[in-house]
Amino acid sequence: MKENLFKEYIESTERIVIKIGSAVLTGPDGLEKERIFDLCEQISELKAKGKKVIIVSSGAVAAGISKMPERAMGKTVPEKQALAAIGQGLLMQVYEEAFSRFDIKVAQVLLTRDGLISRHRYVNAKNTIKTLIDWDVIPIINENDTVATEELQFTDNDALSVLVVNLSEADLLLSLSDINGLYDRDPRKFDDARLIDVVREVDDSILSMAGEGPGRAGRGGMKSKLLSAKMVTSFGVPMIVAGGREKDAVKRIFSNDKIDHTLFLPTRKKKIFGRKPWIAFALEKKGTVYLDEGAVKALLKGGKSLLPAGIKGVEGDFEQGECIVCLDEDGREVACGLTNYSSNDLRKISGCQTSEICERIGKKAIKDEVIHRDDMVTLK
Repeated sequence: MKENLFKEYIESTERIVIKIGSAVLTGPDGLEKERIFDLCEQISELKAKGKKVIIVSSGAVAAGISKMPERAMGKTVPEKQALAAIGQGLLMQVYEEAFSRFDIKVAQVLLTRDGLISRHRYVNAKNTIKTLIDWDVIPIINENDTVATEELQFTDNDALSVLVVNLSEADLLLSLSDINGLYDRDPRKFDDARLIDVVREVDDSILSMAGEGPGRAGRGGMKSKLLSAKMVTSFGVPMIVAGGREKDAVKRIFSNDKIDHTLFLPTRKKKIFGRKPWIAFALEKKGTVYLDEGAVKALLKGGKSLLPAGIKGVEGDFEQGECIVCLDEDGREVACGLTNYSSNDLRKISGCQTSEICERIGKKAIKDEVIHRDDMVTLK
């Protein structure tokens, strides 16, 4: 069953985002150039088969350390940003050199979360990536660590790769890591850990299998990958996590050869790209509202907008038009979206009927809906 599913997704894939983690590209002494050359050779074979590839690459900080090993212990944000600034050019130089052997052109794209909050900038980034793909150039994407402040970072390149799936309208996200997939317990600590071949839905039981710690050489870990899988599969795109340090890992995956991995199945049949993934992935969540059972059912089962009557509580300070998260009574994420009311006004109208909004806030109602269905993304 698993082999058939895997073969189906591999054979139907035309556009692939490959996320390469720091632990795949680096060793104790920094960037491992030969490993990058090997991965690029495998990716060039995908290109020769007509596949379109977008790379999300970590490794800038590690590359910086390889040039300035005496600064390897730098822990502050400015120190890490300085190392990224030193290493980013070297990282791209290695990619340029590796792909030039196969007459493949590459382009560097550096993104920040605040640079994509604006819908206009988001569309510009999308159009740039589309143009590069049309020109048969491989975009190599990384977070612009040199300017991103801690609160505006993507947290890690796992989160960035999900956004790139939407920007590039990809068919598959392949995450290459220093671990072969999702195990029921940490294989580095438990010899009897069992690899999970297929995940149909990233629910609480799946999330509980991952620890909170980061990866060997980066900010992300398995928890980060699971959260990314939850997001990307909810928009109809499958994800594979595999060991990027395994011999010929990319070649074997796309040849349907036997290799340990975890396949995360999409939770909807039709892919969704565009505005809603932008809301879900790019926008910073400014506040939280708690919903009663009826409102949760209306959103998830009825495809309805969020009305004030279903809101039981409001947390945070936010303005009209900002993105907020909706939680159920047990604190689980239900949806997120653009609010038509500020936190101050929302506290006044929570639990009331739409006919009472004007009286509660002392002015004309902006909208009947707190979050309109068109501005909402369900997360379950």
